Amino acid sequence: MAEAATETIAAIATAAGAGGVGIVRLSGPRARTIAARLCRRKLAPRHAHYVRFSDADGTTIDDGIVLWFPAPHSFTGEDVVELQAHGSPVVLQQLLARACALGARHARPGEFSERAFLNGRIDLAQAEAIADLIAAADSRAARAARRALDGVFSQRVDAIAETLLALRVHVEAAIDFADESLDTLGGREVKTGLQQALAQLSALLAEAERGRKLRDGVHAVIVGPPNAGKSSLLNVLAGSDRAIVTDIAGTTRDTLHETIRLDGLELTLVDTAGLREGGDAIEREGMRRARAELQRADLALAVVDARDPLAGRNAVADVVAQVPQILWIHNKADLLARVADDGDTVVHVSAASGYGIDALHRRLRALAVGGAEGAGADGEFSARARHVEALRRASTHAENANRELGHERLELAAEELRLSQDALGEITGRISPDDMLGRIFSTFCIGK
Repeated sequence: MAEAATETIAAIATAAGAGGVGIVRLSGPRARTIAARLCRRKLAPRHAHYVRFSDADGTTIDDGIVLWFPAPHSFTGEDVVELQAHGSPVVLQQLLARACALGARHARPGEFSERAFLNGRIDLAQAEAIADLIAAADSRAARAARRALDGVFSQRVDAIAETLLALRVHVEAAIDFADESLDTLGGREVKTGLQQALAQLSALLAEAERGRKLRDGVHAVIVGPPNAGKSSLLNVLAGSDRAIVTDIAGTTRDTLHETIRLDGLELTLVDTAGLREGGDAIEREGMRRARAELQRADLALAVVDARDPLAGRNAVADVVAQVPQILWIHNKADLLARVADDGDTVVHVSAASGYGIDALHRRLRALAVGGAEGAGADGEFSARARHVEALRRASTHAENANRELGHERLELAAEELRLSQDALGEITGRISPDDMLGRIFSTFCIGK
């Protein structure tokens, strides 16, 4: 990392293809010198200069704008220069080649953001939010990523980490007074503070899981007995005839994936073979694959025939029990004389007539984000699976610390508090192994 800090990197920062304007970005100690030689003039800080970019033999590559942002007040914390030219891929490649000939090197994917992190301009969660903002597929995902980039998520993580640190300091100080009971050394305040930290961790974990689903989408598996209408329901939700539908039991033999969007949330629907006893070898393999899909599902859409829902539930109850969330869907409700009100646990629909589909959309949206129907997005921030996993570990260690405090095993409680704090540090990069940083930034765009 120290060696990389002495190098100047360069990359095309705009998207591939032709455009009205294209940008070549440089960062590092020689960025200003290289840019000055490219445009053959001195540069003033934060001043837009109209220039002609020149090749080695003095011929003009293009005309455009050059901007110099001196360290440390730049995105990366180093000297940064942006060369803004016409958005021809040929022209931008010429500018990049000339910058490299003058002493820069090609940037690795995500290296600009990595340098911003290493130089303390942003933390790791904010760096990941940059990639999430670039990849946002709709306005809601973009707003959530923007809030994470603004530090909303990081600030809450840091606040809990500070609380855990203060509690740990108190517990470690109490270790030196082994003859005294913990309550006489402020133990009640420590226990109360830890309970508050646990509640904050629980709330943050729930919000991070919603942010993870908003970013990655939700994996929902449609499951049920044969002829319950699973494939018909998939076709209705997808808005096209993606699955073959017949009256013959066992028509669906393999899993069928379809991605839809509900109010900005990506939902991957998986149609599966009907679950029943028997069937030929191909159908049994389809049922095995259905069970495999359920093992990694966020949500099970359990479809049963509304005319005999109990039989359908008995057929699939065991296999869906492992899924974190289950929505029971009573299909063919148009064939009932009267539709019962089963509350939020059941949605009555008819894939054939469209009855109840709007209500199903609302329930799917509410279950997917883990909140109430119609909940606003003002508090949402983008998160990743690694953030959720780190928060779970932090919560587990904090709960262990609480248990050890109850038995007044202070050394063990202090160690569990340290482990909880370390898990939170992995989110923001306060504690980040180099190999983890390499994996994270390698997924970024070149030039970012």
